[in-house]
Amino acid sequence: MNFTFTDDQQSICQAVEKICAGFDDRYWLQKDREGGFPHDFHAAFARDGWLGIAMPEAYGGAGLGITEASLMMQTISQSGAGFSGASALHMNIFGLHSVVVFGTEDQKKRFLPPLIEGKDKACFGVTEPNSGLNTAALKTKAVRHGDHYLISGQKIWTSTAQVTNKILLLARTQAIETCQRPTDGLTLFYADMDPLHVEVREIEKMGRKSVDSNQVFIDNLRVSAADRIGEEGKGFQYLLHSLNPERILVAAEAVGLGKIALKKASEYAKQRVVFDRPIGQNQSIQHPLAERWMELEAAELMTYKAAWLYDQKKPCGAEANAAKFLAAEAGFKSCETAMMTHGGMGYAKEFHIERYFREAMIPRLAPVSSQMILCFIAEKVLGLPRSY
Repeated sequence: MNFTFTDDQQSICQAVEKICAGFDDRYWLQKDREGGFPHDFHAAFARDGWLGIAMPEAYGGAGLGITEASLMMQTISQSGAGFSGASALHMNIFGLHSVVVFGTEDQKKRFLPPLIEGKDKACFGVTEPNSGLNTAALKTKAVRHGDHYLISGQKIWTSTAQVTNKILLLARTQAIETCQRPTDGLTLFYADMDPLHVEVREIEKMGRKSVDSNQVFIDNLRVSAADRIGEEGKGFQYLLHSLNPERILVAAEAVGLGKIALKKASEYAKQRVVFDRPIGQNQSIQHPLAERWMELEAAELMTYKAAWLYDQKKPCGAEANAAKFLAAEAGFKSCETAMMTHGGMGYAKEFHIERYFREAMIPRLAPVSSQMILCFIAEKVLGLPRSY
């Protein structure tokens, strides 16, 4: 058993760190205050070929695994970019995996290179206001008319929809009442964000201001049948292939955020002198920081175990979900402890901790709730009866 990353994997971290060095704490503080998508940050990663890290080489990608992609995303978050930086690139890593696995050769040639080169930006249109995590209950409909579909419906919490020109869209093509299973009858499309038929309204939110979250209203959006991914009615099954990588990547990002918060807290504890001694000399400061280190290390181990299993094409649902759960909790607790270590200054924007603290809520809420993960582990791993 070897827990050491290879020289190539360590080189990835070093190369990503070098790019991130050009986007320091002041850059992300300004983005947090003013908003606006970090186009220059996105372009820097596109220019060096990182947007296709887990995409096939035949279409311009690097052909690497989710392990390497996780290292990249953790490094980005850990640089101080947090979820603002990670979310700006996140969709490129896992979002079109369904196209890689189930798309036609023509679709791969048309869809993947522009995304990898940064010419296209894509968002993920799945969640709806009235269905939440119950994806089978979504109401967006796609009706076929000859060689195309007309799609109408509503999506919510669609990240980057303000700046994207493409959307990976899940819609119902068969009424749920006529399906053998509730998850049947859902179809996946890769569509243009046509402003004549798609209205995007931004949701003001707690953190990550530079990466927009939105409500998306779709009214008779015309999508060619040639842009349907795989067979009609099997979109939910195709989408499942993206869920485990997404959970692993979010876990890596949460670990990265927790680690930068812990680093800043430890540095502050060494420098801040109260009652003629550094506060880091007090066990009441030391012990919580030491606990946070242990929790982050444990979450990181689960994250890369899940990534390794995925890359080895082994079952990893339990590990991917556990990694997301553990990393989200460890990252949040690390940011909370960093806030308490800084005292009043942790509440000041110039020290960045309050920004991390706000962003640390994201992996606790999305892409799946902690409660749903616990239900999954209880049912699928422990064999307990389904509770919902």
